[in-house]
Amino acid sequence: MRIDTRTTDGITVLDIHGRITIGEGSVEMRNKLRELLQAGKKDILLNLGDVSYVDSSGIGELVSCYTTVTNQGGRLKLLHLTKKVQELLAITKLLTVFESYEDEKKAIGSFK
Repeated sequence: MRIDTRTTDGITVLDIHGRITIGEGSVEMRNKLRELLQAGKKDILLNLGDVSYVDSSGIGELVSCYTTVTNQGGRLKLLHLTKKVQELLAITKLLTVFESYEDEKKAIGSFK
């Protein structure tokens, strides 16, 4: 897994590439979010458009990230869900928890 970080209109966008699975990938995402929160960056958009696979541990990590950000007074939203990730979130009823967007401009605007 690789995570690229960029800022657009004050919103931190994490472009996630690869697989979100048990082990390194989950830890890397968790550490990156903690860094951002400590730096006062609380509006975070996870771009999952280049995520090829998410296992149950990865889903748990997404929920954990959401909870951590929310508890710190921040907001975490999802962008560009692949068909597989969207189906997984639908099956687990998590599509109702996460705000997700297909258009980055609309996603960024939703934080205003």
